[in-house]
Amino acid sequence: MSYSPKAMADEKIERNGPLDEEVAGVVAHGSQLTRQVLWKMDIRILPILALLFLCSFIDRTNVGNAKILGLQASIHINDHQYAIGLCVFYATYIASELPSNLVLKKMSPKVWLPLLTVLWGILTMCLGFVRNFGSFVTVRALLGMAEGGLLPGMVLYLSHFYKRTELALRIGIFYTAASLSGAFGGLLARGLSAIGHAGGLDGWRWIFIIEGLITVACGVLSFFALPNSIETARFFNHDEKAHARYRLEEAAILEKFTWSEVRRGVFNVQVWLSATAYFAILSGIYSFGLFLPTIINNLKFAHDPNQAQLWTVIPYAVAAVFTVFIAVLSDRLALRGVLMLFTLPIAIVGYAVISVSRNPRVQYGMTFMMATGMYASVPPVLSWNSNNSAGHYKRATTSALQLAIANSGGFVASFIYPKKQAPQFHKSHTIILGLLCAAWVLILANVTWCKKMNRDKDNGKYAQFEGSGDDRDPSFRMVL
Repeated sequence: MSYSPKAMADEKIERNGPLDEEVAGVVAHGSQLTRQVLWKMDIRILPILALLFLCSFIDRTNVGNAKILGLQASIHINDHQYAIGLCVFYATYIASELPSNLVLKKMSPKVWLPLLTVLWGILTMCLGFVRNFGSFVTVRALLGMAEGGLLPGMVLYLSHFYKRTELALRIGIFYTAASLSGAFGGLLARGLSAIGHAGGLDGWRWIFIIEGLITVACGVLSFFALPNSIETARFFNHDEKAHARYRLEEAAILEKFTWSEVRRGVFNVQVWLSATAYFAILSGIYSFGLFLPTIINNLKFAHDPNQAQLWTVIPYAVAAVFTVFIAVLSDRLALRGVLMLFTLPIAIVGYAVISVSRNPRVQYGMTFMMATGMYASVPPVLSWNSNNSAGHYKRATTSALQLAIANSGGFVASFIYPKKQAPQFHKSHTIILGLLCAAWVLILANVTWCKKMNRDKDNGKYAQFEGSGDDRDPSFRMVL
C-alpha cells in the first residue's frame, strides 16, 4: 500500500468505524510531517530563489542608478537611445520565457536556473565596459535573453514542491526580493559610487562590475544548494520524502508532452485576463524601478545624485513588508484576485495624487503607496494561473505566456518617463494610473470567470472530464 497518513486513517475508519485514538495518532503524525516538510522546503529552497530573484531585479534596474551617475554622458547616448537599450532587454527577455519553461523539465532546474544566473551575472559585468550605443544595446539584449527564463522557471519549479494553496506565500517571499532589490540596489549603488573613478573606470561602471560578480557567485552557490525534485532533496528523510510525494499527487504523474496541452494553455481565458492585468502592473513596477532615482533627484530632496540613491530605499522597504503580509493572507484565505481588488486601489490613489500634486513632500509620500499597491499585488497574480492550471505542460505554458505578456510592460516603462516631462511627470504618472485602473477591471472579470467555472462544474457541465486529473475535472476548484 502506498504511503499516506490520510489513506491509513480512511482505511481504519472504513474497517472500524469512527476515529479512535490510533487513527487520531495517524492524522496527528501526518500533520506533524506536513509541518516538517514545509519548514525544510521553506528554509532550503526559498532563500536561494529569493537570492537569485534579488540579483535578477538588481541587474535589470541598476541601469537606472547608473543613469543619474553619468552613464549617458560617458557613452554618448541620448534619452531615446537609452530607452531603446531598455526596450531590447524586454524584447529578448519575453522571447526567451516560453522556450525556457518548456525545456526546464528536461534540462534540470538544478543546472538550468544556476546557469542562467551565472550567464546574466557575466553580462552585467560586461555593461561596466560598454563604450557606445551599439555595445550598450547588444549587452542589454543578451542580458534579457539570459534573465528571461528565471521567473517562469522558478514559479514552475515551486509548483512541484508546494500545493496550490501554499504557492502565493512562497512566491510572495521570493518576490519580496523584487521590492528589496530597490532598497538594496539603492544602498549598494550609493556605496559603489563612492569608489569614484578608479582603475581607469568611472564610478557608475563599478556598479555593474561588482554587482555582476556578486550574481555569478550566487549562481554558483545555487547549483550546490537547489534540489532537482522531491526525490533528490537530500534534506528529507524517508518518511518526509514519502509524505511530500503524497501531498503532491500529480507530481508523481509522468506526463507525456502533447501540443494539445500547449493549446489548452494558450487559449485559456484566465491567462489572458490575468496576464493583461499583470502587464499593466509591471508597466508600473518597471517604470518605478527604472525612474524612481530620476524622479526623486528632480524633487530636489537630495543635494546630489548619491544622496538621491538613499531616498529611494524607504518606499521599497515599506512595500516589502506589505508584500509578505498580502502573500500570507492570500494563502490563508485561498484568495488571489479578490485580494488584488483591494491592493491595486492603493497604488491607484498614489498615482492619482502624484500626477496632480506639486508639493515635493506629498509626491514623495505617494511613492510609498505606489510601491506598496503594485508590489503587494504581484504574489496573488503570479500564482493565480499556476493555481488554476493542472497538467505540467499546460501549467508551463500558462506560466510562461502570462509572464511573456506581462513583461511587455517593460516596453511601456522604457519610454513613458522622458526627461522633458520633469520634474512633475504628469503625463507619465497618468499613463500608469490608467493602466492600473484597467488592471482592476480585468482582475474583477477574471474573478467572475473563475466563479462561473466553479458554478458550471457544480451543475455538471464538466462531468465528461471526471477523473481526467487536470483542471477540467469537476473536483478541481478554481481559486478566486
